[in-house]
Amino acid sequence: MVNHRINSFDNPLARDLDHILAHTEALWKDLRGRSIFITGGTGFFGCWLLESFCWANIHLNLNATALVLTRDPVAFKKKAPHLASNPAIRFHKGDVKNFTYPKGEFSYIIHAAATSAIESYHKQDPLLKFDTTLEGTRRVLEFALNCRAQKLLFTSSGAVYGSQPPYLQNIPESYTGAPQPHEPLAAWGIAKRCAEFLCSYYANRYSLAINVARCFTFVGPYLPLNIHYAVGNFIKDALSGGPIVINGDGNPYRSYMYAADLAIWLWTILFKADSFAIYNVGSENPVSIKTVAETVAQCFKPTLEVKVMGRPDPAKRNRYVPSTKLAQEKLKLRQMISFKDSIQRTIEYHSQQKRR
Repeated sequence: MVNHRINSFDNPLARDLDHILAHTEALWKDLRGRSIFITGGTGFFGCWLLESFCWANIHLNLNATALVLTRDPVAFKKKAPHLASNPAIRFHKGDVKNFTYPKGEFSYIIHAAATSAIESYHKQDPLLKFDTTLEGTRRVLEFALNCRAQKLLFTSSGAVYGSQPPYLQNIPESYTGAPQPHEPLAAWGIAKRCAEFLCSYYANRYSLAINVARCFTFVGPYLPLNIHYAVGNFIKDALSGGPIVINGDGNPYRSYMYAADLAIWLWTILFKADSFAIYNVGSENPVSIKTVAETVAQCFKPTLEVKVMGRPDPAKRNRYVPSTKLAQEKLKLRQMISFKDSIQRTIEYHSQQKRR
């Protein structure tokens, strides 16, 4: 244990993990000596949850444990050996749709599992995506009842709102728009919306304390660079020497929150929010996809070339930007790491990994 404690300070994410701990320290007392069950713990969100959990566990002497549901623990050991070897983390092999219930008590559950990003990139069948989301959520809710969990956090998506209308600059939680049911590609948003219904049902029927985080767009270490995330593609192009290629016209608008801030928001919603509370999670500051590419390019000297391959198409000037006023007012949350700094930190991390 002593050696592991020393090695933790060599973590390349130490600055980010210190940032998370500084803004969540008062929350972790609720996990002291307890166990948490996490689905989706090996993905982008999950890795940040595990990194910050381990950091808090060590620095605050929590004596807490985490059990992570995963289909492939061996693959995760290759991906993040320092997390896989942490004595506070154990793995439970299984599929979220039908996993066997692990033994033991779990005070908290974070349900962040989804179909993998790689499967989505390879055009996973929409019905499989829908079924996995719904069946997995119901299985986790039943397990929460079985283990008498104190509280559950469900990571939903801003996709539940459907297309953002042109007149709405930032989507609030009160917006009643929804994905179009006749569009197969809307399966993700529709499934997350239905999963939220399940959470609401179990919260009301069984008095289960559940909170929902509707997550938007993020950037940071552990985000895959080689699939369908534009910012990841741009960083990959840049690390290869450029040019940075935009396959579309660069006009859609997104907003990006850095993963360390994301972790702060998720832990705060889990430990602090009232049940049944729903909060948007993300940045309120919109940037065009072209601006994203240009920001990545400017992080290199000399500035890299940006190529826009698509022609301007007003019909594709979509927007995906949340309002987070509710989280700011109720939970005193805010975005602390700027978009440009988020990009720079992500690039620095991947540059370090390449040199190892």
